[in-house]
Amino acid sequence: MSPLSEKGRKVLVTGAGGFIGHHLVRRLKSEGCWVRGVDIRRPAFVPTDADEFLLSDLRFQDNCSTAVEGVDDVYQLAADMGGIGYITTIHASLSRNNILINSHMLEAARLADVSRYFYSSSACVYPAHLQGEVGIRPLRETDAIPANPEKGYGWEKLFAEQLASYFSEEYGLDVRIVRFHNIYGPLGTYEGGREKAPAAISRKAAELPDGGSIPVWGDGEQTRSFCYIDDCIDGIRRIMESGFQQPVNLGSTELVTVNQLVDMICAIAQKRLVKVHELNRPQGVRGRNSDNSLLKSILDWEPQTKLHSGLAITYRWIWGQLAEKGLAQPPVPVPPARSLVAPVSHQHDSTGVAVSSPLSSRH
Repeated sequence: MSPLSEKGRKVLVTGAGGFIGHHLVRRLKSEGCWVRGVDIRRPAFVPTDADEFLLSDLRFQDNCSTAVEGVDDVYQLAADMGGIGYITTIHASLSRNNILINSHMLEAARLADVSRYFYSSSACVYPAHLQGEVGIRPLRETDAIPANPEKGYGWEKLFAEQLASYFSEEYGLDVRIVRFHNIYGPLGTYEGGREKAPAAISRKAAELPDGGSIPVWGDGEQTRSFCYIDDCIDGIRRIMESGFQQPVNLGSTELVTVNQLVDMICAIAQKRLVKVHELNRPQGVRGRNSDNSLLKSILDWEPQTKLHSGLAITYRWIWGQLAEKGLAQPPVPVPPARSLVAPVSHQHDSTGVAVSSPLSSRH
């Protein structure tokens, strides 16, 4: 994929005030696109790079129609989303919000005759019975149906995938459907209840003194893989250029337990912290990992960033944010070794992304 393959195209990124969306705007601008961003809030940490930014609620059809006007491509990342504590307790309003956004955006894109439509789905679409053990088989795209996804968020994501496919079959909309697996990185949400595990644990570690006690939800033996933001953005762009229209995973295959994740972050923080397992807290499925066989067959590529390297960059940023508020405990984290990140073509530094808003992409 040429870094200038999109030069001159007019692109819409919804959820552009959010973590993934903001970073995607930055990438597309670097490739020479004219970019319109849409969200209900502006980015929280750095100004948007978008040529035009609309503050707009995409739960309403008229707003979606305005958003897609005159663009070639749509990247639909807007969503009501949060971490495990949020998506396991908020089902009705989350599902309603996202169904409205996705149905209206697809119809608006169809009526505007956009060239390509990217839909950001989630690993939460996969059946719970395939994720009941720690040592699970990595999840393949064909596992999603027959369906038994996570309550609320998983069901509405799977429905939106199906709806996008129907628009492709019946109206010829050129769709991409990508299932994100736990995207993390600097300038993502790290407090407030919507943050995900790498950010939440990094915040807790940064706020604690050496020798303190760090709370861990569940017994810590649940397993996950985590995909660094730079790899996510590179994957989005590669998949959009691929022409592949069926659902595809985008995630790392580096599986760790939550206890191992805590140990990694404590080592990066140079702190000896005692884990306190909170067994009454939500912990989600027992095990989840991405099978990247299809991704590699389509792109001859998969995410490259080692978890330790991505966590080091993420922790240092979160520690700095807390230090500005007088909340970070020493030591000051050392600069991460970027050499630990395997080379990725067209990779960009993550310091241009921003926190998600309630109806922004936070996968």
